[in-house]
Amino acid sequence: MLPTLRQLQYLRLLAEHASFSRAAEAAHVSQPALSAGVQELERILGAPVVERTRGNVQLTAVGAEAVRRAEDVLARTEDLVEAARNAGKPLSGRFRLGVIPTVAPFLLPARLPGIKTAYPNLRLFIREDLTPRLVAALKTGHLDAAVIALPYSAAGIEHARIGDDEILAAAPVGHALAGEGPIPPGSLKAEDLILLEDGHCLRDQALAAFDIEAPKGDDVFAATSLHTLVQMVSSGLGVSFLPEMAVRAGLADMPGVVVRPIAAKAPRREIVVAWRAGSSRAAEAKLLAEALRLD
Repeated sequence: MLPTLRQLQYLRLLAEHASFSRAAEAAHVSQPALSAGVQELERILGAPVVERTRGNVQLTAVGAEAVRRAEDVLARTEDLVEAARNAGKPLSGRFRLGVIPTVAPFLLPARLPGIKTAYPNLRLFIREDLTPRLVAALKTGHLDAAVIALPYSAAGIEHARIGDDEILAAAPVGHALAGEGPIPPGSLKAEDLILLEDGHCLRDQALAAFDIEAPKGDDVFAATSLHTLVQMVSSGLGVSFLPEMAVRAGLADMPGVVVRPIAAKAPRREIVVAWRAGSSRAAEAKLLAEALRLD
């Protein structure tokens, strides 16, 4: 015998909620029904998948491996259902799109109206999050595609290009780097920098481009968003990096902020639409990349 998709769904929900009652509620079944399904799965596998203790549910090693494999099976099955429902109708029905925070507020407002006009039957669900979590959601089937920035290494992920986004420097008025023209090589120092908090790919890409180690210590300023970062630069707290698309959108249009290009070969990040290798919605992800292309 083989496990059923329903049993695999039960196990995935149990891993997510760590509670039989909450997993049953999420599955819209009774707790005894979910428990019986998990017990039958254990009988088929020949090993326990969870450790049951009072008020706590933990996966066994077999259970953790079963969840990992179940996520792939369920994601491909959901792809199959969605592809069958929308056969011959590209970009229609539900499409779950992730977008990184340093792209979402500057790209989507300009492009979504045109996408809605071109694909009126598309029901687009947007999730804004950091790249590692978006990539993980792609692999587990919780997202159909994601707009991320390269370079970023992720096995099992394919992508289509949207365009390049130059990385610019932003300095407070009166700062030594607030002059005109490109910033000379070697002018940027780690101690002058204020950056996005750890986990934002723009932070890592900018530091790598200039071969600068991230500032360390408890007194380092770190912003949670580009909007906060610009406010910090405007207040004279230091120098930072901004993506060109944000500058074009007017993010740095405020007193006290000077934006300058970087000398020599300007650092750039490549904006792409990414999807899980083998996804049945790969063709639609490519269409979406075309619709989102940078000018």
